[in-house]
Amino acid sequence: MALSQRLDLRQSQSLVMTPQLQQAIKLLQLSNLELSDFVEQELEQNPLLERDESDPEPAIAADAPNGAEAAPEIADKPATALDGEQSFGGEDADLWNASAGTEGEGAIDYTGDADAWKTPSTRAGGDDLPGLEETLRQDITLREHLAGQLNCDLEEPAERMIGLFLIDLVDEAGYLTADLNEVAATLGTDLATVEAVLARLQRFDPVGIFARNLAECLAIQLKELGRFDPCMEKLVANLPLLANREIGALMRVCGADAEDLAQMVAEIKALNPKPGLAFDGVPAQPVVPDIMMRPQQGGGWIIELNNDTLPRVLVNTRYYAQINRSQAGKLDRDYLAEKLQSANWLVKSLHQRATTILKVATEIVRQQEAFFAYGVSHLRPLILRDIAEAIGMHESTVSRVTTNKYMTTPRGLFELKYFFTSAIPAADGAASHSAEAVKFRIKALIDAEGADGVLSDDRIVEILREDGIDIARRTVAKYREAMRIPSSVLRRRDKSLGM
Repeated sequence: MALSQRLDLRQSQSLVMTPQLQQAIKLLQLSNLELSDFVEQELEQNPLLERDESDPEPAIAADAPNGAEAAPEIADKPATALDGEQSFGGEDADLWNASAGTEGEGAIDYTGDADAWKTPSTRAGGDDLPGLEETLRQDITLREHLAGQLNCDLEEPAERMIGLFLIDLVDEAGYLTADLNEVAATLGTDLATVEAVLARLQRFDPVGIFARNLAECLAIQLKELGRFDPCMEKLVANLPLLANREIGALMRVCGADAEDLAQMVAEIKALNPKPGLAFDGVPAQPVVPDIMMRPQQGGGWIIELNNDTLPRVLVNTRYYAQINRSQAGKLDRDYLAEKLQSANWLVKSLHQRATTILKVATEIVRQQEAFFAYGVSHLRPLILRDIAEAIGMHESTVSRVTTNKYMTTPRGLFELKYFFTSAIPAADGAASHSAEAVKFRIKALIDAEGADGVLSDDRIVEILREDGIDIARRTVAKYREAMRIPSSVLRRRDKSLGM
């Protein structure tokens, strides 16, 4: 068979991830705070982008009977307005409502007497006073707190040097993690001197600092309280038995009855196992909601984006036209044309992101309305496909929208992923139950049990099946362990100790 060459024309389709599409997908999965950082970078790089400092314009309003479809098409809304609000639940509910900020009742007006807050010296023009930023209180660190006590309690230079060296070895919880033999070898001194300095450091505030393990930390605090008697000393020396709830072994070791042992355990629970965290603890970062939900007069709910964290940008077309009319070269005009296209696409992507988030959030609230009305026990099973089919989007889009997005509701702050739970079949063939609702039911049963009525996993299964929930014992155990609830044996021992 002879081989020959020929030219064919074929038509095919393929999905190409353009840079603009990749940017739109990236923006969709960012939270509002992450989006603000991204927009800040774009504002620095693109001369045609500028921040919109004006008051938010009223969003487009449309009738949405029975909470029907979410946001309008992108072309129906000005590209610069990125704030939106959505409501449903009434016959004439607005799809998008005005969300511009207004002055509320009780707003304070400081324009009447601008000098009323000033002290007599500042009114007289005293320029030598410190500014406000110089008077703010600054929290000291654990090492600064310990070093201050060291200068007061230790007088010998050699002891101070050893003390400062040990302070640098204390971790954030207040524990000394170094080997004293290595410390003595490093400083060129004997072990007895290091131990003597450590004994003095262990009397510093906070109580329990410079301990080398949990037992020593608790012992230091009990000595300070005058409660480190021989019986308590034996209990502290056998903390593994306490962790395993071996009550009989503890009673034999300590030589105490159940009542005395329960009292000693209560005293240990009142101690601080990590005294150093009072100084160097990392402050908790509050979660900023991306979506805000509030009840609507006459029934239903209003869903809106959090405008306080939502970036609003404009395309400076006037500057673009001015440069084009000037004697700019071809390279400059090509550069500006590229930046104009990038700016328009960014604004369009931001608006599309806002409308998509509102669509998804609205459908979630609609399908989980019983949860907002009655609580966790009425949370229904929900998967990404249910929302995707309802709003006409792909599951991957819904997944990106619900990632790292939080919604504040009358029942608290929830991540959008929280409302997606697997289904547990009903025993009578009726509608299935949400896994989160079943977890809530299990926790409620365990919280209500008494010392003489601790429920085993088998008994919990029986109770749930009586309530119409068909669940296996291993599933109950898995849910219980996920909620960090110990087994019935350990719970019974805890209740006997009053823990």
